[in-house]
Amino acid sequence: MSKIHSTAIIEDGAKIGEDVEIGPYAVVGSEAVIGNRVKIHGHAMISGSTILHDEVQVFPFAHIGGKTQDLKFAEGNKTYVEVGERTVLREYVTVNCGTSDGESTIIGKDCLLMAYCHVAHGCVLGNRIIISNSTQLAGEVTVEDYATISGLCGFHQFTRVGRYCMVSAASAIKQDVLPYMITEDGAARGLNIVRLTRCGFAEASVKSLKEAYRILCRSGLNVSQAIEAIKNDVEQTDEVKNLIEFIQASKRGCLIK
Repeated sequence: MSKIHSTAIIEDGAKIGEDVEIGPYAVVGSEAVIGNRVKIHGHAMISGSTILHDEVQVFPFAHIGGKTQDLKFAEGNKTYVEVGERTVLREYVTVNCGTSDGESTIIGKDCLLMAYCHVAHGCVLGNRIIISNSTQLAGEVTVEDYATISGLCGFHQFTRVGRYCMVSAASAIKQDVLPYMITEDGAARGLNIVRLTRCGFAEASVKSLKEAYRILCRSGLNVSQAIEAIKNDVEQTDEVKNLIEFIQASKRGCLIK
């Protein structure tokens, strides 16, 4: 049975699932869709065309589904936010709707966004991502599965963050962040061994990634030469192939060395 505090405001048209908890002075807008067993803490606000899937938690003073801050937004555009199952959005997190008509801002499943994080228009976040306090994602940023981002980081619009990477605290990210690596001070500093080990990566995969990192960041070769060397000299595991594809698909360049 749902528990909705008497001071909460649920606007007409909002769709509320089963066993939902909505705390005091929380606001749920008319276009919101709230899944089962969602918990919206006191003073949180869910507005716009926002979908919170099952078991999402939204902590006090977070605002999910607010209008984009992008000045290109045209009144009348229909834009969206979608948050996947079991994701936790802590205090003062803001997630904005998209800018262009039909655009969505998407956060995947089992993510944790700590206090004061901002996710701007059109960002797409995968699953099992951790973002620490006060990190800010500008518009159209992509974050792949299992990425870990430390606190006080700022991400330029359109940057990409690769899977299973770690970004060190207080980083200003203006180019793409390599998957599987630790990025610090604008360069890849080594393999994210802890995350890969915890996620059960095979020893052969880790070994191949270590060799790919050595060639890419420590051999003195330029990026094109390094990629050819990796293709020729490193076992082509799925992870190594993904690393190469990520670099070759980059439009802004990657933070390598």
